[in-house]
Amino acid sequence: MNSEKIQNHIVNWLTDYIQQSKTKGFVIGVSGGIDSAVTSTLAAKTGLPLLCVEMPIHQDKNQVTRAKNHINWLKHEYNNVLNIETDLTVVFDTFSNSISHSENKELDFLSLANARARLRMTTLYYYAQINNYLVLGTGNKVEDFGVGFYTKYGDGGVDLSPIADLVKTEVFALGKQLKVIEEILNAAPTDGLWGDERTDEDQLGASYPELEWAMEISEKANIDFTSFTIRQQQVFEIYTRLNTVNQHKMRRIPVCEISAVIKG
Repeated sequence: MNSEKIQNHIVNWLTDYIQQSKTKGFVIGVSGGIDSAVTSTLAAKTGLPLLCVEMPIHQDKNQVTRAKNHINWLKHEYNNVLNIETDLTVVFDTFSNSISHSENKELDFLSLANARARLRMTTLYYYAQINNYLVLGTGNKVEDFGVGFYTKYGDGGVDLSPIADLVKTEVFALGKQLKVIEEILNAAPTDGLWGDERTDEDQLGASYPELEWAMEISEKANIDFTSFTIRQQQVFEIYTRLNTVNQHKMRRIPVCEISAVIKG
């Protein structure tokens, strides 16, 4: 992988997109994870205005610290970077206290986790509109097109996705080339929606390298399942299940088409 060429390609793509869209810059939610760190650094390299937004909601302290340290590093390295913190904890608590909760605690907890992502999306678009900026997506290829590991109309609600054609291991490699701070490079990936140090692997049941393997295998015409180890069978089943149940996120929204005959 040629990280320098990839970096230059994405930076040029972002710059061209801004010029063509007649907008002024970018806004991004910074979580303290590798995806938002790499994406924000690439955007900073364009020299265009970049607003980094912290949006804690009962956030784990380590995630908050990593996010702040990354933003401080960005501002030190690039003079086009600004930041703002919008604490959404009170907003989230008000929402949670206003709704009728499900008796199914697991589903209720998951729905509230997704609500966090949607509150953050709303916040990013507020800042984007008042500044004439575009919202940057931070999803990678496995998350966006493999297992659908994002919130519909939450972190999936963006204007453009700079790293969505890179798998997670490639994002980490690019992060090293960009000199992203070590504490982010060494942190286990997490979506930050649970208020604890729960990792993506804890939720998915497989690591990103394992899911990348499964995604690559799934695209082959002839798959030799007999060659799989027990763990590979498990991972492939996890990938296939998630890819199937999350197709509603990855496909175009169904439209009920009405013919001229029916319309009369």
